[in-house]
Amino acid sequence: MTSGLLVATTVLGLAASVVGAIAPEKTRTPLSSWLTIVACGFGFVVAVMVLKSGHVAVVHTDQLLPLSGFSLTLDRFGALFMAISAAIGACAMVFRLGYDGHGLSSRTASSVLPLFVITLLLVPAASSVTTFLFLWELMAITSLLLVLVDQRHRPEVAEAGQWYAVMTQFGAAALLVGLVLLATHSGSQSFSAIAAESAHLPAWVRSSAFVLVLVGFGSKAGMVPLHVWLPRAHPEAPGPVSALMSAAMVNLGVYGIVRVGDGLLGGGPAWWWLLVMVLGALSALFGSLHSATSTDLKRLLAYSTTDNVGLMLLGVGASGLFASTGHAALALVALVAALLHVVFHAVFKGSLFLTASSLQQATGTRDLDQLGGLLRRMPVTGSLLLVGGMALAALPPLCGFVSEWLLLQAMLHGLPSSNPSLAIAMPVGVGVLALTGGLAALTFVKAAGIGLLGQPRTEPAARASEVPRSMWLGSGILATLCLLFGVAPFLVIPAVVDAARNITGSRSTHPLTGGWQIGLSGMHGMLAPGLLALGLAMAILLVAGARRALQRGAVRRTEAWGSGRELQTARMEYTATAFGEPVTRVFEDVLRPSHDLEVSHFAESRYYVEAATFHTGLDDAFERHGYRPAASGLRWWGTLARRVPNGSVHRYLAFGLVALIVVLVVVG
Repeated sequence: MTSGLLVATTVLGLAASVVGAIAPEKTRTPLSSWLTIVACGFGFVVAVMVLKSGHVAVVHTDQLLPLSGFSLTLDRFGALFMAISAAIGACAMVFRLGYDGHGLSSRTASSVLPLFVITLLLVPAASSVTTFLFLWELMAITSLLLVLVDQRHRPEVAEAGQWYAVMTQFGAAALLVGLVLLATHSGSQSFSAIAAESAHLPAWVRSSAFVLVLVGFGSKAGMVPLHVWLPRAHPEAPGPVSALMSAAMVNLGVYGIVRVGDGLLGGGPAWWWLLVMVLGALSALFGSLHSATSTDLKRLLAYSTTDNVGLMLLGVGASGLFASTGHAALALVALVAALLHVVFHAVFKGSLFLTASSLQQATGTRDLDQLGGLLRRMPVTGSLLLVGGMALAALPPLCGFVSEWLLLQAMLHGLPSSNPSLAIAMPVGVGVLALTGGLAALTFVKAAGIGLLGQPRTEPAARASEVPRSMWLGSGILATLCLLFGVAPFLVIPAVVDAARNITGSRSTHPLTGGWQIGLSGMHGMLAPGLLALGLAMAILLVAGARRALQRGAVRRTEAWGSGRELQTARMEYTATAFGEPVTRVFEDVLRPSHDLEVSHFAESRYYVEAATFHTGLDDAFERHGYRPAASGLRWWGTLARRVPNGSVHRYLAFGLVALIVVLVVVG
C-alpha cells in the first residue's frame, strides 16, 4: 500500500504541473495548488505509515531512466524528511492561493512549482546514485527557475539567480564525483550495495567521498563558506518558494550528509566529524551575526537559516564524534537533537518566511526601517510573526527551545572527558550555542519591535491592511505547530528517534524517557515542556492580576519606543539599523561595515549645508575576500581566452600539435 501511495504522490504532482502549464489563467493557480496539496497529503500519509510501521516502501521501474532504472526506497530516515517537506509544501500551497505578485501566477511558475515540491518529497526516497542525482538536479533546476520568475521587473533577481546557479552547480559537481567514486569502488550504484561494501573500501576513497559530499550537500544547506547564494536567492524568491527553500530544501543538505556519512559509510574517523562541527560552529556564528545586523526582513531570515543549519551540523558532528570515540548512547542523543531541530526549524522558519512575504505584499517593502505599527493594522499576521520569532529565539514554550535544550544536554554530558577531541569540541559547541541563542533573541526583538510596534515610518506601512485569509492560514498552521510541538514534543520525538536509529543502526536503548517529561535515559537532565508552559501562563496571569489589583488611578498609554514622552513621532523611534549598531561595533573586525557620507550644499553658497545623508552597509566577508576576487580572476581569464580564436589557421594547428604531444607524453 505504501508503494502505491508513493506512486500516487508522484502522479498527482506531475498532473499538477501539467495543469499549471495548460489551464486558463483564472483557474491555473487554484487547480495546480490544490492538486499539489493533495499530492503533499498523500506523501505525508505514506511517510507517517513508514515511520509508524517500519515497513519500507519500494518503487522501481526501468522505463524512466535508461540503463540504471528509477529506484525509490523509503525507510524511516527518509520518511522523516518526506513528512517535513509534505507539511511545508501543503502550507506553502495554501498560502499561494492568496499570494499576489512576483510572477508566481505565470504559466511557467505554475508548472514548475509542483515539480519542485515533488522533488522535495522524492529526494529522501532515492535509493541509487543515478536516481538521486536525477532528482537532486531536477530540484536544483526547478528552484532556480522559480527564483528567476520575476527577473524582468527586478534586476536584482537576475543577479541572485546567477549566484544560485553557480553555487548549486558547483555543489552538484562535488556530489557527482563523490557518489560516483563510491559507486565505482563498490561495484554498484545501489545505496544498499554501497553500504554493504563500504567497510571494505580503501580509507582514501571513504574520506575523499565524504569530503566531496560534505561540500556538495553543505552548499545546498547554506553552510559557511558555501552560503553566499542563500541570502541573495531566498529574499528575491516569491514567498512560497522562499519558504520551501529555507524550510524544506536546505534540510535535504543535512539529510545527505547523514545519509552518506552514517548510512552509506557507516561512520568514520573522528576528524570527519570534527570538520563537520567546525563548519557548523562557523555557520552558526556567522549567520547569527548577520541576521542580528540585517535590516532586510527576508535577508535576516535567510542568514538565520545559515545559523540554524550550523546548529544542526553541530549536532550531527557531535553525534559522529561520540560514535567514533565509543559513546554510543550520547551519539544517538546528539543525532536525535539535530534531527529534532531539523523538524522544528522547518516549522518556524516556514511560518516566518510566509509571514514576511505577507508583510511585503501589504507594504511593498522588506526594509524594517520603513515599517512600524503593523501589529495594529495587521493583527493576525503580526501575531504569527511574534510566534515564529519566539520559536526562532528558542523561547519557551515554543518548539525551538526543546531542540536546542536537547542539543545542549548532549554536548554537556560529553564532559568531562579524557579524549582530547571531546574535551575541546564540546565546550566550544556549548559556547557557540549560547552565543547564537543570545543573538537570535536580539534578532527577534529587532524584527518584532521595529516592524510591528511603534508608529509607521512610511505611508505604505500606514496604509497596510490584513492579507487574504488563505495567506495567514498557511503560515498560521505552521505557527500553531510551533506551539503544539513546544508544549507536547512527545508527538514527534518517537518518530525522530526511530529515524535516527534507522540510519545509524544503533542498538542503544531509547535515549529519551517518554510522557510529558523529556529525560535522558541513564543521565541527569529533565524537561517538562507542558508544565513549563503552564507555569509561564500562571505567572503571566498572576502578574496581570496583581497589576490590576494594585493599580492606583488611570494608566497613561504611550507609543512603543516613546520612553514615556508625551509627543512621539516616527522619526524619534529606534530603527533596525540603530538597534543592530552595538552588535556591529562589537564585531566590527568580523563584519567590516562600510560607511558613506553624502553632503549637499545650497546653490547660493557652498558654505551652507542643505542636507547630509549617512549610509552604512554590511556585505559578506566570504563574498568580499573570496568570491569576488575569484570572479574577477575568471573574468580576466575569459577576456584572455577570447583572444585565442583569432581566425589564424597556423595558431589552431599549433594548438593541436601541442595537445597531441601532451597526450602522447601522458599515455606513453
